[in-house]
Amino acid sequence: MSHLTIPKTYKLYIGGKFPRSESGRTYEVSTAGGEFLANAAKASRKDARDAVVAARKAVDGWSGTTGYNRGQVLYRIAELLEGRRAQFVDEIRRSEGLSETDASRQIDAAIDTWVWYAGWADKYVQVAGNGNAVSGPFFNLSTPEPTGVVAIVAPQESALLGLVSVIAPALVAGNTVVVIASERHPLSAISLSEVLATSDVPGGVVNVLTGSPGEIAPWLAGHADVNAIDLAGAGHLDWVDLEIAAAETLMRVRRPEPGVTAPSLERIVFFTETKTVWHTKSLI
Repeated sequence: MSHLTIPKTYKLYIGGKFPRSESGRTYEVSTAGGEFLANAAKASRKDARDAVVAARKAVDGWSGTTGYNRGQVLYRIAELLEGRRAQFVDEIRRSEGLSETDASRQIDAAIDTWVWYAGWADKYVQVAGNGNAVSGPFFNLSTPEPTGVVAIVAPQESALLGLVSVIAPALVAGNTVVVIASERHPLSAISLSEVLATSDVPGGVVNVLTGSPGEIAPWLAGHADVNAIDLAGAGHLDWVDLEIAAAETLMRVRRPEPGVTAPSLERIVFFTETKTVWHTKSLI
């Protein structure tokens, strides 16, 4: 008995759901050899605004969890990604033209990145915070806290690993994310969204847009309810204009970086704000 192949529909991921673009637009995704691979949703400005609204609603709940619990959630993502290895190998191999071995290595690196950041979730505060030396009967303590909603332009190559490398550090600190996936290789980004949706990540904590970074990024950079922007994969855009737009409303802007960024504590701390508290010492 023959089996009818069911083509997969690649949609956006906003607020824990998988909507089509409100504009109804799609674009063709091709293999490395130029053959048709799939249609992906082409996000609009309205989709970007909806994603920011979803991310803002999720901030309090996600930032309010303990670092230990956030670490458990990130580790759970790594577990599910490992369980769906075959699907990701196939998508990366066809989309990026890699061998099965190289595609598998990219997945290994993505899994290791989730685990690395999961391990820091309940530790980075102790490293980045401190007790300040003051003169007088006071305690003076500084503690890093999440900056809020982080907009991200993901790296365009090594799409899965690049995506993980930029969203994981923002999540560790308790931020929520709106990320524009690789335009050329968006399939593994939506498949990763399915992993997030079936793990313990609350809806709205991660929102994934596919389409043109050149169209969407300026609206995120100038959005008054976005607290920081990571331009890691925006090197091919007029990113200086994005930085200027962001300066009107944002507190933190991270400039483009070549390739895929390595895991680092600095990436976690970058998307935090330091809160300093004074408290009197007991005189008894």
